[in-house]
Amino acid sequence: MKKPKASGNKIRKKITVMTHVVEPNAAGIDVGTTEMYVAVPADRDAQAVRRFSTFTNDLILIADWLKSCGVTSVAMESTGVFWIPLFQILEDRGFRVCLVNARHVKNVPGRKTDVADCQWLQYLHSVGLLRASHRPKQAICAIRSVWRHREGLIQIAAVHTQHMQKALDQMNIQLHHVISDITGVTGLAIIDAILDGERDPHKLARLRDPRIKASEQTVADSLVGDYRTEHLFVLRQSLKAYRQYQQWIIDCDKEIERQLKHIESKIDPVQQSLVSTKEDRRKPRGNEAHFDLRNNLYRVFGVDLTDVPGVSSLTAHVLLTEVGPDLSRFPSAAAFASWLGLCPDNRISGGKILSVRTRHVVSRLAIALRLAAQSLYSSRSYLGDYFRRIRTRLGAPAAITAAAHKLARILYHLISSRQPYDESVFSLLEERAKQRQISVLKKRASAFGFELKPVEMVP
Repeated sequence: MKKPKASGNKIRKKITVMTHVVEPNAAGIDVGTTEMYVAVPADRDAQAVRRFSTFTNDLILIADWLKSCGVTSVAMESTGVFWIPLFQILEDRGFRVCLVNARHVKNVPGRKTDVADCQWLQYLHSVGLLRASHRPKQAICAIRSVWRHREGLIQIAAVHTQHMQKALDQMNIQLHHVISDITGVTGLAIIDAILDGERDPHKLARLRDPRIKASEQTVADSLVGDYRTEHLFVLRQSLKAYRQYQQWIIDCDKEIERQLKHIESKIDPVQQSLVSTKEDRRKPRGNEAHFDLRNNLYRVFGVDLTDVPGVSSLTAHVLLTEVGPDLSRFPSAAAFASWLGLCPDNRISGGKILSVRTRHVVSRLAIALRLAAQSLYSSRSYLGDYFRRIRTRLGAPAAITAAAHKLARILYHLISSRQPYDESVFSLLEERAKQRQISVLKKRASAFGFELKPVEMVP
């Protein structure tokens, strides 16, 4: 009787999968903090995978080596911010760079080394299985960098505001509980006077602005406290830091305004000027820009997006910095909404619906549109009625997502067609919603034995 062969002696046949190559001149790069692994097609170099450092001279060597290998397209993962220098160098050298979402290629068993990772990226890119992430032009990216830096300054300034409130609490000065904002005209005037040595609460209360709802006596009562040197020191430094950050925010606004002038205009604002509103004539409040942002956006987009209910100049500016003025990259409004993660992600298997929840997408624009949708609660418009109707049926979270989805589709249409916002096109939808409400009321009345009849309104 023959003994069975050991499992280690089995002959394993190498299976070669023939795949149609879509991009023969493709390369893959595994991006790291201190080193880059680059893979080119095996027939382009005796050493198809090479390791480079992340110094600028080494990044230039990567571009030179890819040129010598005849590479025209490069795929890399968006790892933190480490990909940005190499991306810009390769783009300036004429390469078509495919920036890939790491989530799209990470769920593959094995390939846990840097060498295997760059080879896997090169293979997937060569057979056309990778989709590039949307990245606007460099001019828009420059504005986006300053705008995001500005957002960081606003957050840090808010921290110093909290430090001032804490110092006032420790001295039992209740000013920030009496007025709505201690960084307003009244709050800063009183704090400056306190730091200059004034302790009389009635003299401090006279600095109150007439628009403050609290009475002068209430403000005076809130300013009676236990003034301590250590807390005044913290208050002084926090106020100084807050004002410094406010100045830096203004500097950011000047830089953004300067860079916006270099963006190509889609309309002549002189011949087709915007109608000035009351909001344009007032001073900027809160975190609003300290320049005419609305007219700049109108010139860049070719249409006034702030006509849409819920959409402010800040929301439109986030759209500019995150996507750019050209939405031709998205074939339709549905594709644009899907990219933002604002539409249902239908998962069906075996004819059974497993889930319709929206995808988890980290997008500043999606967050801005959700905030704009939430502001529609008190809007007397079609979009406001739509939001309140969905909120009654499905709840606030679903209504915010649905309204943000509708806002995204409307903005896509306005930018693509350059037509002004016209709410009259929703009249048919309003009539349908009205007829549905009448039908529901008639059914409810019929269930209780009543009949509804229209009544002529007497003028």
